[in-house]
Amino acid sequence: MMSRPSAEDLNQMIAVNLKQLRRAKGFTLDDVAEATGVSKSMLGQIERGECGPSVATLWKICTGLRIPFTSLMTEESRTVDIVDNKETEPLTNEKDGFRLYPIFPAGLERQFEILYIEMDADTISSSSPHEKGTEEFVMVYEGVLEVCVGDKTYSVPEGHSIHYKADQPHSYANNGDNMVRTCMVIKYGYTNSF
Repeated sequence: MMSRPSAEDLNQMIAVNLKQLRRAKGFTLDDVAEATGVSKSMLGQIERGECGPSVATLWKICTGLRIPFTSLMTEESRTVDIVDNKETEPLTNEKDGFRLYPIFPAGLERQFEILYIEMDADTISSSSPHEKGTEEFVMVYEGVLEVCVGDKTYSVPEGHSIHYKADQPHSYANNGDNMVRTCMVIKYGYTNSF
């Protein structure tokens, strides 16, 4: 069974991958800051492993660099991976009740990723538009997920799924009293991650 990295190990993995990606593209920290909207000082702290980026910061970096969301959190791939979901460290937006578990991250060989998400009651998470051609597939296993895509909101109850183009503003909300649990597959529109 594949062991999952601790939060500290994950931060170090992000640090190494971001630095390698930036250098491979020939970018300076200023270039990355301009492309992503994340400050040069924050990017430097992330690259040095001094801080773990929030989900929102990771989305900004990945969107700005045109790479899949979890691509900074991957190691060299194996032939077979069995993941114990309980050992996967969640990514959070501070203490807002939104926890994202990168079960199968995207990377050089994979243009999609599989995420397990938990949302506490009265939680909202907004997402900026992803790269053109990006699609999201969400399966709701528990609770009722409210998904807003563009200017329309869809109520997706337990046992149902939703698919939409994610290259427009979208958000997720749990307006109920119980936790919402979902599985999300994000298929990226990139032809080349790096």
